[in-house]
Amino acid sequence: MSPLHKIPRGVWVLGFVSMFMDMSSELIHSLLPVFMVSSLGASVMMVGMIEGIAEAAALIIKIFSGVLSDWLGRRKGLAVFGYGLSALSKPAFALATTVYWAFFARFMDRIGKGIRGAPRDALVADMVSSNIRGAAYGLRQSLDTIGAFVGPGLAILLMLYYEGDFRQVFWFATLPAILSVILLFVGISEPNSIREQGELAPPLQYSTLRQFSPAFWWVVVMGGFFTLARFSEAFLILRARAAGLPDTYAPVILIIMNILYALSAYPAGKLADRIDRNYLMVAGLLVLLAADLLLAQAHTLTSIFAGVVLWGLHMGITQGLLATMVADASPKKLRGSGFGLFYLVSGIAMLLASLVAGVVWDMFGAAMTFYCGAGFAAISLLLVLMRKISPALDVGS
Repeated sequence: MSPLHKIPRGVWVLGFVSMFMDMSSELIHSLLPVFMVSSLGASVMMVGMIEGIAEAAALIIKIFSGVLSDWLGRRKGLAVFGYGLSALSKPAFALATTVYWAFFARFMDRIGKGIRGAPRDALVADMVSSNIRGAAYGLRQSLDTIGAFVGPGLAILLMLYYEGDFRQVFWFATLPAILSVILLFVGISEPNSIREQGELAPPLQYSTLRQFSPAFWWVVVMGGFFTLARFSEAFLILRARAAGLPDTYAPVILIIMNILYALSAYPAGKLADRIDRNYLMVAGLLVLLAADLLLAQAHTLTSIFAGVVLWGLHMGITQGLLATMVADASPKKLRGSGFGLFYLVSGIAMLLASLVAGVVWDMFGAAMTFYCGAGFAAISLLLVLMRKISPALDVGS
């Protein structure tokens, strides 16, 4: 029996929940950078600040939701609340008349993502055995990413139908978001509580941090440098816009990226269950390095599209892989906390990456922004190669 047939129904449901919410979010996100620049008068530095703060908030808050899910011994309720908050944020985008209003909507949406992220990722690990964990994360990521390219596709069609009226298009994002919450609420039966009888102390204390192995902390540090190399996808959209891509077709960038992401995520996850995961991470970082260099040197839309293809491929190779590595290196009863700690460091890195990317873009141009990303990708690659020299840091080989 193939790994795909062994994956429990609950993981499939979580995948479709992610798919519908990503369809909603990416319908908006694929247009939001150009909406803020062309309709609300934002600078690229301001877009970078908004994206950095919003994405960092999503990642940082995962430590609290992850810890809370471990303490409660339950994960579904937090996931429902997080998806619900994101659904409630969607109408605010359509109503936005200032950059600050758009920032509020984006921040609320990402807070919802932060609340649901670690409990959902830990819930996947709770549902499957370790020998198919990579395939399970890859499947969930693939379904999630299908929504991430269907959403931008709808955005283009709706922009053409409504003759470039961003707000009319944004209203449609509410529908798949509501469907996502309903599907999660009725479609998931959570496994038995992971908390031991009588265990009431919050799990994330100094003494419990020592239960995480050096291999776990290595994944956290490497993930932080990795995040510095891959700032917000808003900069991909702005890069194409600067090369002449019309605002109506801005979502094409995320469609291209997410098609490659969706096609590669499950095969990469399946491969991660069969080979040394360090080799797969090296491959993903090499692809990211090539993408950054190509986007830095691009002068035509064709070369930018090629860079976006590589960017999507690196996402497919690495995102499910990182989740698998965190799950493997975390103690079972602290798995939510493990994801939370990982996302805390990644959130700080995402904030720095997007802020720096926006400042560098305004001061030195688009090319230098992507050269900086390539530099951090090279540092991450060195960390992975160093890991092979230190057997104590091995996990998931």
